[in-house]
Amino acid sequence: MKKRGIALLLTGLMIAATPFSAYADREDAKLNVPYVSLGADLNANERATVLNLLGVTEDELKNYTVATVTNQDEHDYLDSYLDKSVIGTRALSSVLVEGKEEGNGINVTTKNITYCTSGMYENALATAGIKDADIIVAGPFNISGTAALVGAIKSYENMTGEAVKTENVETATNELVVTGKVAESVGDTDKAEQLIGAVKEQVVEGHAVTAEEIGEVVDKAAQEMSIQLSEEDRQAIVKLMEKIDNLNLDVDTLKEQAKDLYGKIEDLGLKLDINKEQVQGFFEKIISFIKELFSGNSEN
Repeated sequence: MKKRGIALLLTGLMIAATPFSAYADREDAKLNVPYVSLGADLNANERATVLNLLGVTEDELKNYTVATVTNQDEHDYLDSYLDKSVIGTRALSSVLVEGKEEGNGINVTTKNITYCTSGMYENALATAGIKDADIIVAGPFNISGTAALVGAIKSYENMTGEAVKTENVETATNELVVTGKVAESVGDTDKAEQLIGAVKEQVVEGHAVTAEEIGEVVDKAAQEMSIQLSEEDRQAIVKLMEKIDNLNLDVDTLKEQAKDLYGKIEDLGLKLDINKEQVQGFFEKIISFIKELFSGNSEN
């Protein structure tokens, strides 16, 4: 169930790489009016249950921009990454997206979602470039998460008329894979999302750029959070963070969009500063040595 949840959630980010129809610029979008995406495999009873959880009636739905997420969408974008059996055969989870004023951030509420936390959604959506939206993810019964991110990004792009950047989508996809694997390894999804978020903050701020620096931050974060990482998971996080560094994300925007997650991380009081003095001192010694050589030559 956990692996299937990761697979189906990744679909949303992969699908976002393909532009969807534009319905409105953000400035002209009807804020507080939901944009809805529904799983294509919902039967009539399941559809009614999901709409009730989303707070939308069938009559009201006629006035909204509605997107449909299919299981074929999932396979089209994930078959090259994951086994078909992991992806599954039904698209059930649905999502409601309400655009909000600047500064609202991303707020995700889940209903009948048993695997992915709100923080995992918020962190991935922030990496993908989603901004200022209240999102409800719902299933007709307890499910792992399914095509929720597919729907979230479809609805967001319908609302703003802007496609999510492909490189952000691919990196966010990688982020979900790594977060999911770490969560399975340590047995704690909250700790996994907080670990990834904390390291990402350091990378985006520019405090850790090289693989060695990122690795040191990963080690410190894991130690302070009492997380035992395998070498495989550690390296996966380092490689992910190198990709994130290339996105040139703004740390203030990142933290503003994923407020809940970074609020939790701040409460942890992690001390992740790395010591660059040794590296700096090494180069200073080389420069000093060169100066001494030139100084000696001028005296002869």
